[in-house]
Formats: sequence, C-alpha cells, structure tokens
Amino acid sequence: MSSIARVARVHRSFIHRHPDLHAAVLAAAAVPAESAPSTSAASVASLRADLLNVRAHNARLHQHIRALESRLSESLGEAAFRDSGLGAPDAIGSLQKTLVDSQQQLLELRRQLEERTDELVAARAANRELMTQLNTRAPAT
Repeated sequence: MSSIARVARVHRSFIHRHPDLHAAVLAAAAVPAESAPSTSAASVASLRADLLNVRAHNARLHQHIRALESRLSESLGEAAFRDSGLGAPDAIGSLQKTLVDSQQQLLELRRQLEERTDELVAARAANRELMTQLNTRAPAT
C-alpha cells in the first residue's frame, strides 16, 4: 500500500478510506506481474499527461459536486420553509406586487383627498363671503 500511495502521491489512509480503491489495489497485487514488451510501455511524459488530465477531471467533478450540493441545500431549505407553515417563498413575489399596488392606490387616494380638501376650503371661503354679504346688507323695510 505504501508504494502505491507514494507513486500516486496520496497518503496511505486515502487508499484505506476508499473501499473500492483498496479492493482494486489488493486485486492488482494478487495478479502476477507480466513483463510488458518495451514497445507497449508508457512513457513518463504520457503518464504525466494522463495524471494531469485525471486531476483536471477530478477538479471538474469536485466543482460539479459543490454545485449539486448547493442546489440540494436550496431545495431542502425551500421545502423546510414550506413545511414549517410560514408560507412559500414563491408567494413573496405576489405579496410584493400586492404591496406595490396598495401603495400606488394609497398615493392616489391621498391625492384625491387633498383635492377634496382644497375644494372644501374654497367652498367654506365662498360660504363665509356670501354670509358676510348677506349680513352687511341692510334689511329692506
């Protein structure tokens, strides 16, 4: 195990923690080594290229796993939120739209109230003026 780990540039415990890898190493150790003809021997450069490709592939898989974990976390969070009875996150958008509509309606009603208040003030001023005119005329006897 130590020599395999050293060649693979990993710690021995890495091989022991992965049962499938451990079994593959044991199976390979059980098979008698055959002397390979020199024409089929892989060059050091090709092995390094393969190693770099495998490491890049491993990095891509690691990134993909992180993305999947993030999506799973979001999905579980939304499900827990819905199951908790607090409401669904999808309803937030409709609630925000309702709030904006209500605010616009409130502004329109305030504008109408200001107009009515101005009209009422003008009507009271006109009423006072008419009352003053009526009170200042001398009664006809």
